Amino acid sequence: MARILKKKELVNTRLATNYGGWMYCDKCGENIGYLCYSTYDKLELNYVCNCGSKGSTLLYFEDSKLGKNSNDKLVIIKNRFCCPNDNEPLITLLDKKLASYKMEITCKNCESVYKKEINK
Repeated sequence: MARILKKKELVNTRLATNYGGWMYCDKCGENIGYLCYSTYDKLELNYVCNCGSKGSTLLYFEDSKLGKNSNDKLVIIKNRFCCPNDNEPLITLLDKKLASYKMEITCKNCESVYKKEINK
């Protein structure tokens, strides 16, 4: 069943579909990652692309839960950041295409909020 977005703010960013799929930098058109459709509940992402463009993404749904902060680290399975509780893929960010990023993503299943930050 399709989810109904409550908030969608994209700055210098483009998604392949309404709330998931491939993610692109609007300035250079490079693929910067992949957002899984059905496993996340909320995404806050701020990044600097290698081209110098600063972009951000804020997505959440009408039925999104507040979530609870987790000190657990996301696990990486086949280049995807996955929930450590059930190994479900949440998002892929292509480190080689991004100069830096800061992300908070909430798992839909366990309602945990995971944080990841990279500064090169």
